[in-house]
Amino acid sequence: MKRTHTCGELTIKNINQKVILQGWVKKVRKLGAMNFIDLRDRYGVTQLVIDESKNLENIKSEYVLEVEGMVIERKSKNLEIKTGEIEIKVEKLTVINKSELTPFEIKDNIESQEDTRLTYRYLDLRREVMQKNLLTRSKMNQTIRNYFLKNNFIEIETPIFGKSTPEGARDFLVPSRLNEGKFYALPQSPQLYKQLFMISGLDRYFQIVKCFRDEDLRIDRQPEFTQLDMEMSFANDQDVMKSIEQLIKKIIFDIKGIKIKKPIRKITWKESMDKYGNDKPDLRFGFEIETLNYLFKDTEIPLFSNIENKSIRAICINSMLTKKDLEELTEVAKQNSVNILAFAKYDLNDWTGSIGSKLSDFEKKELIKLFKIKNESTILFVVDEYFRASQAMGAVRNKVAKILNLLDQDIMELAWIIDFPLFEFSEEENRFVAAHHPFTMPADKSLEDFDTNKENALAKAYDIVLNGFEIGGGSQRITDPKIQQRMFDAIGLKKEEIDTNFGWFLNAYKYGAPYHAGCALGLDRICMLLTSSENIREVIAFPKNSSGIDNMTNAPDKVSTLQLDQLHIKLK
Repeated sequence: MKRTHTCGELTIKNINQKVILQGWVKKVRKLGAMNFIDLRDRYGVTQLVIDESKNLENIKSEYVLEVEGMVIERKSKNLEIKTGEIEIKVEKLTVINKSELTPFEIKDNIESQEDTRLTYRYLDLRREVMQKNLLTRSKMNQTIRNYFLKNNFIEIETPIFGKSTPEGARDFLVPSRLNEGKFYALPQSPQLYKQLFMISGLDRYFQIVKCFRDEDLRIDRQPEFTQLDMEMSFANDQDVMKSIEQLIKKIIFDIKGIKIKKPIRKITWKESMDKYGNDKPDLRFGFEIETLNYLFKDTEIPLFSNIENKSIRAICINSMLTKKDLEELTEVAKQNSVNILAFAKYDLNDWTGSIGSKLSDFEKKELIKLFKIKNESTILFVVDEYFRASQAMGAVRNKVAKILNLLDQDIMELAWIIDFPLFEFSEEENRFVAAHHPFTMPADKSLEDFDTNKENALAKAYDIVLNGFEIGGGSQRITDPKIQQRMFDAIGLKKEEIDTNFGWFLNAYKYGAPYHAGCALGLDRICMLLTSSENIREVIAFPKNSSGIDNMTNAPDKVSTLQLDQLHIKLK
């Protein structure tokens, strides 16, 4: 390589050295008889000083240059950057390549539309913040690999072309040219393959792997995503959780420098839904949800009267929310199928708000006691079926924290969510389906009757949550054929369906299977949180937009009739 140093490397210690730098023009400035160029690469920026004898009229932003010169001390220093005490007195300048005017300025905090940034992603990736995001991602992957290799895990790749199976999200299908009318499925996860590794005697497996799900997109979801996948033989749920906990703490320390000493808190799914309204609670702030039916059992407030089979769910905010705040929160409640967000404001013993003035003395006293109110506060209420009311109030709770700027990005609040339901009821199919996948082991207390008491059956499943986002999850796997058959029966899978979809997998269990458990971590989400990014598109080199389109390549796109004919496909 011709360059002697990077643009982020030289300091006062390099004074009087002859150097060669290569990089992109960040800025050109002309001050009297001297000309200045800020030269940029991924390592940093170095100021170049060039006398007026050299013609810089044709040098523009984003030109790629090579310069040779002497390191000298800057008169006007910039101590905010590593190279801020020096500059290069240029003796020779070569234009490696020119650049047209870019569609947006290459700098952080730009106002360009996201679709424009995605169309010219290669330019967007020149920005310092984007390069830092990808460097963070690389460092995270390195931490993961070092951790697992140190703990005697084997990194093994699993197939990308697999078999479509039920009981999951929609598959992405790939037609087979050589096998007419048949399709591969891109993996939603390497779930079945990694369990086969355990049967194969490869007792500790991991990989950093691409997965694919045809789902509606949101800020923390992409059609293709990257996860850390791991599995352990002769291990139970507690063993896996311990291993993942150590890894997560190491990642956070290596990337953020934050040392988490305490064990990660364990919260049951039921408790999480009750206190936070969802199964991925943000624990950086309080505002736990309370059920207040008992408090308003004799109320004269119409909203809280005659509410059989409904729950009054409420949170208390230790500040006075504004009219604008309440309008925003009401909209959040409506988006979660609850039309009325009632409120009461307390200030110096004065009660106001949509129901504040209607409260009885007993109700006021009990609310002050329950929420430990001492200063001005706002209490928010919803009334609906328990889970709908809980989910709505959970969303309101999160929005309140955002409004009040309580979401400190430098606080890392982790939690394990445990004791998940084993089944969930599908209204569409009018039956119970596996809440996770049909190979999840029932909890010990549910083993006896999980197939007959489906509503209350619990799973040996666990999710790990960071700052209100699910960043991973796993389970103990079923290895007993009798339990597995009971599970299939419970979700209504017939023998023909089982044989067609899982026969190849179940056959392996006839040849001696160790008990095992595993977990998968969503690396895009973790990186998003570690870099304080607004969505996971900011930490993926070439993501899809919110409609699942790659603006740069225009994928997905149409293909020729010849290609379709070769695949035996005809479009409607």
